[in-house]
Amino acid sequence: MGAAKFLRGLARRFPPRRLTVIVNTGDDENFYGLHVSPDVDTVTYTLAGMVNPAAGWGLKDDTFAALEALSRFYGKPWFNLGDRDLATHLYRTERLRSGASLSRVTAEIAKRLGGGAGILPMSDDRVHTWVKLRGRAAMPFQEYFVRNRARGNVERIELRGVEKARPLPAALTAIRQASAVILAPSNPFVSLGPILALKGVRRELQKMRPRVAAISPIVGGRTVKGPADRMMRAFGHEVSPLGVARLYRDIARVFIMDIRDRQYLEPVRELGMEPIAVDTVMTTPAKSARLAGIVLDALRV
Repeated sequence: MGAAKFLRGLARRFPPRRLTVIVNTGDDENFYGLHVSPDVDTVTYTLAGMVNPAAGWGLKDDTFAALEALSRFYGKPWFNLGDRDLATHLYRTERLRSGASLSRVTAEIAKRLGGGAGILPMSDDRVHTWVKLRGRAAMPFQEYFVRNRARGNVERIELRGVEKARPLPAALTAIRQASAVILAPSNPFVSLGPILALKGVRRELQKMRPRVAAISPIVGGRTVKGPADRMMRAFGHEVSPLGVARLYRDIARVFIMDIRDRQYLEPVRELGMEPIAVDTVMTTPAKSARLAGIVLDALRV
């Protein structure tokens, strides 16, 4: 997860207590009767230093005995939930059923696990990301991404419920009061897209544009991980940093691309953005921190 790797580095270069992370909840799902928030949990575990570094999700050194036992009743599992990871989902589900909001529960979990940053779900209202593949009915994002391993030709992304959903008030306040806003190198359609589609979010970022930076998830004509490149191609966008920059030109002044894509510096500059080409492949915590430092310098933070 590009966003989590970047946050890992950002937390090394910037006081975590001054960080606020607005997280996509469009891919939240119910498994075994439990409310699972994959993006929220990955961010929370990463900032707490607890994430599985090899997988980029879940808890490091977790076991899967409960999942194996559940397979006796539900069949072969396709979404992995570790034994200690289940504690997070059990707590979240119980608190939500008691009437607590997702944002409140997220804050409670983050406080107990540590990490220091403020973690905000994008909304307390339900938004559900569905993926429509050619020749198939639309399916929930996790079924497409995990169960089907992102196979198939994507025709469209459906953000069900986004028209009625309200952005978290604390998220809008965080944007307005921020010294800088950074759009992490995530999928523009299913990771950042649900957040930007909430009413008022894009407008607030447009007001903040001089203090907003975006990082391209496209490196050398493809993504390091995930289906963003295939989605861009399917939706008629150029699969390059320039294609990504066009998606964010109205909300970001600074645009970060990989050094291997420096041929796009001038085309991005012509969009009215300030382009920077550096090594964006975050293979180590040190590289993540270096990238974070470059972005902060560009935003003069």
